[in-house]
Amino acid sequence: MNYKETLEFLYSQVPMFQNLGAGAYKPGLGTTLTLAAHWGNPHKSLRSAIHIGGTNGKGSTAHTLAAVLQSAGYKTGLYTSPHLLDFRERIRVDGVPVSEEYVVSFVEEYLRQPDLQNLKPTFFELTTVMALRYFVDSDVDVAVIEVGLGGRLDCTNIIDPTLCVITNISLDHMALLGASEPEIAREKAGIIKPGVPVVIGKADSEVREVFESTAAKLGAPIVFAGDSPYFSSALHSGDEMIYSDTAWGELRGELTGECQIENAATILASLDILRHKFSRIGSQAVSEGFSSVCSLTGLMGRWMKIKETPVRVVCDTGHNIGGWRYLGPTLASIADSGRLSMVLGFVNDKDISSIVDTFPRNARYYFASPSVKRGRPSEETAAVAKLHGIDGCIFSSVSDAYNAALADAACGDTVFVGGSTFVVSDLLSALAQKS
Repeated sequence: MNYKETLEFLYSQVPMFQNLGAGAYKPGLGTTLTLAAHWGNPHKSLRSAIHIGGTNGKGSTAHTLAAVLQSAGYKTGLYTSPHLLDFRERIRVDGVPVSEEYVVSFVEEYLRQPDLQNLKPTFFELTTVMALRYFVDSDVDVAVIEVGLGGRLDCTNIIDPTLCVITNISLDHMALLGASEPEIAREKAGIIKPGVPVVIGKADSEVREVFESTAAKLGAPIVFAGDSPYFSSALHSGDEMIYSDTAWGELRGELTGECQIENAATILASLDILRHKFSRIGSQAVSEGFSSVCSLTGLMGRWMKIKETPVRVVCDTGHNIGGWRYLGPTLASIADSGRLSMVLGFVNDKDISSIVDTFPRNARYYFASPSVKRGRPSEETAAVAKLHGIDGCIFSSVSDAYNAALADAACGDTVFVGGSTFVVSDLLSALAQKS
């Protein structure tokens, strides 16, 4: 097979969450462990690993920690999901995506094993083992591993980490993880390991009690990032976020969404622990990691500026109520100070009613259908929005909605594109084809 044929197999023949939703979710570690055994149990050969879970902020936290470690001179593997343009974004070493040849070779090896195929692994089970094997083959010093969904039964939970990080908890994937924040917290707390330090980004009341109880039972030292002042202030300055009076000096963050203030505290709390094992982490590495995370690791889609003039275009992968609690006020502020157009689409297994409540009322709306099989038809999104007093135009694709929003915009306006990772993916793919 060539690379294109390999991807067609992975996307069509292996159950994939972005296409099937819950139908592609297989809880439990049995299949992953069997696959890993065939490839020499790479999870047991990693020198060090950092395991990152939570509802929102996992990707930004994982990428920034990887960027700091790279800048400190450690060979760093990074496994995240989903991808926006190319499958290889999911698996990187020092920011460089896994080669097409490695992906093809791994899948061909899988196809030569009838016993493995009889396991009917999911897309994420297969790619997780691919990532772990690649990191061992690449002889990385440390692997930063992002949880796919949940934690306790997520297939990444076969690793033996040096540090566990749980960013926050909000309501998402409730049909699979639980109907309340404490229930979801119990699933995500499943990545906490005996004696392994864990950093919690944000947790209040009952959620905090879940983490404290789990950590106490396992003898895992626990740090809540919100309990300590890791910086005295966090201020927007142009295209940067400036964090003052950190243990590493003043930091200038390349990621500027409001949610990044919470993420920064989580990252700094994690670095405070990691520096005892990774002694080369210093002020310069932390500064470089914060200021250049996108170029160092290839991160995209976090309050990502597509263009500034004559119309400002921004996209963001925030896709649940936790993310929109930050996006909503930011967008409302933009709408209050100028004209804002919103190009929005969602997947069909999200309860978007609470998300719609965060939308600014004085924006113009362009509803689109994401191209994935789980994409919610734009007519359905528009119908929900109308129940909340919001009207908008309906388009069959993100590209059509975006082009219409641009055509209607005047100089100085802002166009926001988001609602789903897959909406951002559709936009970036369309722009890439034009370039």
